[in-house]
Amino acid sequence: MTKTTATPPLSIDAARLALLLGELRLPTVARLWPDLAASADKEGWPAARFLTALAEHELAERARRRVDRHLVEARLPPGKTLDGFDFAAVPTVSKAQVMALAAGDSWIEKGANLLAFGPPGSGKSHLSAALGRALVENGYRVLFTRTTDLVQRLQAARQGLALEAAIGKLDKYHLLILDDFAYARRDQAETSVIFELIAARYERRSLLITANQSFADWSQIFPDPAMTIAAIDRLVHHAVIFEMNVESYRRRAALERKGIAAAEAATRNAAP
Repeated sequence: MTKTTATPPLSIDAARLALLLGELRLPTVARLWPDLAASADKEGWPAARFLTALAEHELAERARRRVDRHLVEARLPPGKTLDGFDFAAVPTVSKAQVMALAAGDSWIEKGANLLAFGPPGSGKSHLSAALGRALVENGYRVLFTRTTDLVQRLQAARQGLALEAAIGKLDKYHLLILDDFAYARRDQAETSVIFELIAARYERRSLLITANQSFADWSQIFPDPAMTIAAIDRLVHHAVIFEMNVESYRRRAALERKGIAAAEAATRNAAP
């Protein structure tokens, strides 16, 4: 008679635990518990310490995956970080202040705004995208968009009698970054949806706006003077303003590349 070998109880328990952890959607615990259990057995951990370690790893992994999802959702330009921003080239921007803003905390909770003014190439978009990335990494939700693109979406929503709902969906973002806000004059329909967005987020959700023109020139963007004043009033009521009137980042980088190339060429020509 052939003897049937019973499966060891530990193997049965392990297989059952894997199924249970799958049902509970605890993939990190499922992956790590064997090694942690071995350490716990070897070092004589109390059960509470073992369970706490598993829970901490699960929560840390969930936070990492959440940040990854929110970075994709934010649509930030790639490669823009605070470490890569040249604060020395923009002396009007305080690095300490920017780092404090990157933590979020009180200004995000109050729905305060950030406004960055300066000529093309002065680093406004880099700074705003880098701040957005830092905020996402600190647990906030951010959306980066060209102002023109968002205006088109909101206008389409208005035509479909769904503007209020479209603006409401943007509430899930703690910070909405509107890049190139004051790039060109807009007609009444465009400025109307922009104003409704500003009014809806006022003191509730934050905006970060980059613009080439200062407030003094915004009459060229908003055709209605009363709307211009009302929009500016809401934006600056709780705001940090960055004046970035410096030489173009892109022009300076191009000149530096040209200088490096010229130096390398001179070195090659001088070689015997």
